[in-house]
Amino acid sequence: MSLEVTTAVERPTGLPSEAAASAHPVEAPPTGLASPVAILIGSLSFGALFLLAWQFLPPALGVPSYIIPTVTDLAREFVRMAQRENLMMHTLSTVTIATLGFIIGSLLGAAMGYVLGMSVFIEKVLSPYILGLQIAPKVAFAPLFIMWLGYNAWPKLIVTVLVVFFPIMVNVLQSMKTMDRDLVNLARAYSMSRLQIFWKVEMPASMPALMAGLRIGGTLAVIGVTVGELVGGNTGLGYLITFGEGQANTAMVFNAIVLLTLVGIILYGVVTMIESRVLHYIPRAMR
Repeated sequence: MSLEVTTAVERPTGLPSEAAASAHPVEAPPTGLASPVAILIGSLSFGALFLLAWQFLPPALGVPSYIIPTVTDLAREFVRMAQRENLMMHTLSTVTIATLGFIIGSLLGAAMGYVLGMSVFIEKVLSPYILGLQIAPKVAFAPLFIMWLGYNAWPKLIVTVLVVFFPIMVNVLQSMKTMDRDLVNLARAYSMSRLQIFWKVEMPASMPALMAGLRIGGTLAVIGVTVGELVGGNTGLGYLITFGEGQANTAMVFNAIVLLTLVGIILYGVVTMIESRVLHYIPRAMR
């Protein structure tokens, strides 16, 4: 009788098994990524260097202050504007119109995008007219709205709505047209109605494109309200730009531009915060 001898290699005690190692993988620390503190320090340092260059470089090059005012000139003019030009009222007017125009334009753009995406017939019928209105420069409508509605807030609001409307509608419509048809067919196989397919399949799948359109619309809203104020407004930061231009007050124009930029950044940041809440289920690298 022959005996078969088998040898087994025993795993040393104290080491994790393959199953345990696969169940709890050890992630390598990311390389090449700076910490948030380092990013903040770098950003603040760059901003400080930029302000120092703005303060000392133009006088060193002999550029007069009425061409490029220094940072201290802007600060003095900002205080004067706050005391004598009712700067707070103008800023609130711009913020109010930009916010309202953004909200209304976003709702209308998303609704139209979904309607066109759900019905090929409606899209084919309305697409030539929508394309023509999209190609037409929206800023050119501002004088018409002023002649029709007068020198009030309505022309600025309508221009802002038009500027915000189209990028959101195009993004939503494109997401509806590139929808995964297998998911739609699967929903139909489960006898879901057209409205149920929209709410449970199409609308959730279109949310990334909608949020991208909202981020674009947030910046365009400031442009729209500024155009309305430049053309025929009597309040707002755009009006202060026109007023400062008439007085050859370059510092006032610079201050108004800086405030408009801050309004746009805040609006963009609010949309980004909403996006992080809505799209929390999507990995950050995929957004």
